[in-house]
Amino acid sequence: MTGAESLLTVFSSTVHCIPNLQAVGNTTALPLLDLVVIIFYMLLSIAIGCRFYFKSRSADSFTNGGQSIPSLIIGLSIFGTYVSSISFLANPGSSFVGNWNAWVAALTVLPCTWIAARWFIPFYRSCGSVSAYEHLESRFGVWARVYGTVCYMLTQLARVGSVLFLLAIPLHHLFGWNIIAIIVLVGLATTVYSMLGGIAGVIWTDAVQSAVLIIGATVCAIVLPLSMPEGPGQLFQIAWDNNKFSLGGMNLDFTSRTFWVVFFYGTVINLQNFGIDQNYVQRYMTAKSESAAKRSLWFGSLLYMPVCAFFFFIGTALYAFYQARPDLITDPNLLEQIASGNGDGVFPYFIVHQLPPGLTGLLIAAIVAAAMSTVSTSLNGAATLTLTDFYTRFYRPKASDREQMRVLRIASFLWGLFGIGCALAMIHAKGILDAYWVLAGIFSGGIVGVFLLGIFTRVANSRGALAGMVAGVLVILWMTASSFNMIPSALSDWKCPLHNYMIIVVGTITVVLVGMIVSLLMPGPRTRKNRPQ
Repeated sequence: MTGAESLLTVFSSTVHCIPNLQAVGNTTALPLLDLVVIIFYMLLSIAIGCRFYFKSRSADSFTNGGQSIPSLIIGLSIFGTYVSSISFLANPGSSFVGNWNAWVAALTVLPCTWIAARWFIPFYRSCGSVSAYEHLESRFGVWARVYGTVCYMLTQLARVGSVLFLLAIPLHHLFGWNIIAIIVLVGLATTVYSMLGGIAGVIWTDAVQSAVLIIGATVCAIVLPLSMPEGPGQLFQIAWDNNKFSLGGMNLDFTSRTFWVVFFYGTVINLQNFGIDQNYVQRYMTAKSESAAKRSLWFGSLLYMPVCAFFFFIGTALYAFYQARPDLITDPNLLEQIASGNGDGVFPYFIVHQLPPGLTGLLIAAIVAAAMSTVSTSLNGAATLTLTDFYTRFYRPKASDREQMRVLRIASFLWGLFGIGCALAMIHAKGILDAYWVLAGIFSGGIVGVFLLGIFTRVANSRGALAGMVAGVLVILWMTASSFNMIPSALSDWKCPLHNYMIIVVGTITVVLVGMIVSLLMPGPRTRKNRPQ
């Protein structure tokens, strides 16, 4: 699983691995040195974020950092936004039980970065709005802006909940720490510096967290080959003999997870990330200039590809390591989990049982870093849109700067509490939240096509965009129901045969095609402004 995978896929994977993670092994006492490393890191993150309190005293500085943040720091933040603790834990698990097929989505980062740098960044910088969805109103009407903003907020809320929950599960499983305490502690710590430091605090903290994450992944990628009984060559031999480096089948089969299915999936997801996601758009607006914003995106994207490869290499190396030393896995529950095709528990097990004190703390800090980066990004984006797309748009258009700052801080705090509550709800209500995430995936899929209609076409109008969005959501509903075996047996002939990675691809294409056709058949008022040149 890559950092570019959809929230729906991530949550589905998380839900299904929860029982296994809870069942694996006995708890292990964490050495004092490791505990000191983790506590020091969390305090450092809070201190860095809060340091920008006095530099985020206006609404503009809170939401765009005064457009003065260095491009290198923004690039590290973009990288941190792209990677989460889900990637840190799930990518090694994916390549441990399988191969490098999921890494194909990372290959689409380069063309999507070029598209974003060529069209999206100049477009957003020329519009001058920190909201990614404001231009939808001028293009298609207020319904499009509200729809896009609500979809973003719902998906970010559930994203925060799932990331906090997924972080708490392995820490609880490995060390016996209370799940509720972990969720509340990490959630509140991240909420505090997000609320006080604004986007500048979030970005600078992201930069530090990204550095910790990169160091942690690099250390493991180096330690594992050197730990092989017969040297690094043994690792590559075992992996090669078991086809662990395969990128998937090259045949044009869209019913299974082939190279091309993952490639098209990754393309749409990365266009969504770099082109319409508030988390990225807001970072474009914090740069000193358009060229600086482009450099930031290129730096973050180019950094992601090798680090993502490190994650998959770690999983492959873990497979070879435990093939050579099977005696080191002494937990029968972990062995049962591996036999069932779930490798998510292997990397945490290795961190605790094979790494020396100090390195264990560093790796756990890296996992916490990835989670805090994801959560802080989502909270700041949701607070920004609460102000720009609802409060000042519909309630108080002429709100003073002090009033706007009060709204931003209160919104940051409340979104943090909502995210913590969502994570706590997942402990006992995963069935309800599973359905919730399905709906979030459905609606977020529709908005991608609406954005493409608005930015890259002249003929599309409000009627066409609305019709396309409805048609796209219906198609996504049908394909999702087929993927989750929710189609009644009497209608089994109508079940979609495509792999579930194609849901957002087909849904997006449907929105664009239907939107274009309806706009041509039902001409109406349309604007030509707010389009990239």
